[in-house]
Amino acid sequence: MSDSLLKDAPAAPGLPDWFRKLKSAAASKFESLPLPSRRDEFWRFSNLKALDPQDFTPARSIAGETAQSLVSASQGLQATSGSFVFANDHLLARQADAELAKSGVVWLPLSEALQTHSDLLSRWFMQNPSALGSSKFHALHQASLKEGTFLYVPKGVRVSAPLQTFHWLAGSGQAVFPHTVVIAEENSAVTLVDWFKATGEARNLSCGITDLHVGAGANVRYASVQEWNRQTVSLHNNTTTVSGHGSATHLSLHLGGLFSRSESVSRLNGSGARSDMLAVTVADAVQEFDQRTLQDHRSPDTYSDLLYKNALYEEAKTIVSGLIHVEPDAHRTDAFQKVRNLILSPNAEANSLPGLEILADEVRCSHGATTGEIDAEELFYMQARGIPARDAYRLITFGFLNEVLERFPDEAVRAALQETLRARLAGH
Repeated sequence: MSDSLLKDAPAAPGLPDWFRKLKSAAASKFESLPLPSRRDEFWRFSNLKALDPQDFTPARSIAGETAQSLVSASQGLQATSGSFVFANDHLLARQADAELAKSGVVWLPLSEALQTHSDLLSRWFMQNPSALGSSKFHALHQASLKEGTFLYVPKGVRVSAPLQTFHWLAGSGQAVFPHTVVIAEENSAVTLVDWFKATGEARNLSCGITDLHVGAGANVRYASVQEWNRQTVSLHNNTTTVSGHGSATHLSLHLGGLFSRSESVSRLNGSGARSDMLAVTVADAVQEFDQRTLQDHRSPDTYSDLLYKNALYEEAKTIVSGLIHVEPDAHRTDAFQKVRNLILSPNAEANSLPGLEILADEVRCSHGATTGEIDAEELFYMQARGIPARDAYRLITFGFLNEVLERFPDEAVRAALQETLRARLAGH
């Protein structure tokens, strides 16, 4: 990984002192840590060739007609409470309902939040270390971060319509570092969607982080849609921390990229906390999706449920390695983990590595993984009713994956995700 990525990591004028110190320390940490190796359990089965050093540089800003075209192409949810459009880590457009500010909600680009809400942000910013093997890239993100989304929802405030952010990547040999931080105070509620998109087919890098902080009794619904181009290397870490009787739903729709590594951690820190971890992946050609998860139960009477489904075409490869961890005092934990793989080519490869680490009594924990092909009888049934084989394959695949999308609570977001999934499957 080229040191040119870190050329802007030192102090930038106008940033808070605590932020500049964090960036400087992270740059040193990145340089001191080695790249992952196959000897590391967290990188078992991974294609480490995708992480060979490349001459990536910090992404350059976009302006003029190109910028306007990206804003026009940022079509996601039809009705929102607010929207941001970023390209190459620079803000292009913004919109927010007046009611947001009136209710005390802070919805700002990260660069502005660092100026106007520095004290609040400093209490939450990247407080969780990397837990699943990407410490080097976690440090790279922190050292190189320029822009992202900051969302703060005060106690008792319920945001009625979803918010959304678009992150565009354009150019060649460039790196972006999208960042999302959500702080939902006690008994609040909010829905946020991140869209990750790219132009062209050049090789680029995305190294992103999402941190969701769910207060007591709060409800956060978060979805991410990854549609990078087929040459992009994507590394993304998500950490969700849920307090007592809070609820978090995190859904990822993985569609693009050449090599995509995602790490998702849910920490349940109070009695009654709940986390639903959902993911849908469509992989074809030589795409590789490497997904690592941790359900970390730290308090009694907590609940987590993971459902990941993968559909694989051609020579695609997926990895899902997940661990349910139950602390000694986290009695009466309910934790479930299911991974389902649909193989649509004899050359595709699906790897599932579920695990349990239970240190408490009176728990109900289970994990399972299945890999299979489309049922011949189901396919025959559809063809016998006049549905062409290709359409039948597509409908069965959509139905298989849609089970995950149906679990997302927000109807408008769910419909947008289903439309995106149908478009992805249209070519098969």
